[in-house]
Amino acid sequence: MNKEQFEKGLAVRKAVVGESYVEASLKGADDFSMPMQELVTEFCWGEVWTRPGLDRRSRSILNLGMIAALNKPEELAIHVRGAINNGVTKDEIKECFLQVAVYCGMPAGLSSFKIARQVFKDMGI
Repeated sequence: MNKEQFEKGLAVRKAVVGESYVEASLKGADDFSMPMQELVTEFCWGEVWTRPGLDRRSRSILNLGMIAALNKPEELAIHVRGAINNGVTKDEIKECFLQVAVYCGMPAGLSSFKIARQVFKDMGI
């Protein structure tokens, strides 16, 4: 593991999805799952999210579409919250999920709206 990339990734991960979520993920990891937490933090957040080619807001929008299309509800909820933290508006999230519905199927779109509504409720927005 590259400790410097991990630390960069940890800072970005906390800024986007929230410190409490990240700390709980790391604290809840055991010998079996910690390597996955390290991989995600170092490569997803430290390598890709810190690249200069796209800003965090754009990366969030891209993630919303991909994760919704893959039908990964737990990850989608995390990234809806992250998108809001990165300045993506509710209306923009709505537009992302309408496009997902057309290109990936109505079940993916419907599920995405349901998840986003719960996240908005949890966030009080």
